[in-house]
Amino acid sequence: GKWTILFSHPADFTPVCTSEFMTFASMDEEFKALNTQLVGLSVDGLYSHIAWLRTIKEKIEYKGMKNVEVHFPLIEDITMEVAKKYGMIQPGESSTKAVRAVFFIDPQGVIRTIIYYPLSMGRNFDELKRVLIGLQTADAFGVALPADWRPGDDVIVPTAGSCGTAKARMEGQEGEMTCYDWFFCTKKLAKADVEAKLGTTL
Repeated sequence: GKWTILFSHPADFTPVCTSEFMTFASMDEEFKALNTQLVGLSVDGLYSHIAWLRTIKEKIEYKGMKNVEVHFPLIEDITMEVAKKYGMIQPGESSTKAVRAVFFIDPQGVIRTIIYYPLSMGRNFDELKRVLIGLQTADAFGVALPADWRPGDDVIVPTAGSCGTAKARMEGQEGEMTCYDWFFCTKKLAKADVEAKLGTTL
C-alpha cells in the first residue's frame, strides 16, 4: 500500500554516497509523509553497512547535517543478484559496483520511473521529490504534467478522444482550460488541492 524508492549506491565508505545517505536520511520523514518507503542497496556486506552508518552518525557533519541516523532498510547485495536483476550494473562504469540508480515503485509494485546517475555525481534530491509528487499527482487527478512542473502550476489535460470533445475544448466549453491547439490544453490545479489529495503539506 505504499510507494517505494529503491536506490542503489556504488559502495559504503565513499564520499558521494555518504552525502547522499545523509540527505536521504534527513528527508526520510518528508518521503514518509508522501506514503513512501526508502530502501537502499549496495553490493557491500552487512557488517560494512553497520560500520558505515555508525560512522555517518558519529563522525560526519556535512551541510548542517550531523548525528544523522539512517532508519530505512539498507540491503546487502554481495552476490549482486538484485543489482543485476534491476540493471544497476552499468557497462563502462564498473563491473563490481552498482551505479546510482533510483527506482520509483508504485503501491501496485509497478516500476514507474528509473533515474540513473554516474558514479562521479550525486543525485538531485529536489528532483527526486518532485518526480514522486508528480507521479502521485498525475495518478490522483488523471492529468499530465508539463516541463518543470511544481505543485500549483497548471497541468495538462489529456488529449480529447473524439472530434466533438476536441471542438468543445477549442471553444472552451470544458471549464477552466487554456488551449494552445487541439492537442495541448492546460488547466489550473491549486497547490492546496494537490496537498489535500496527497495528504501532506508540500
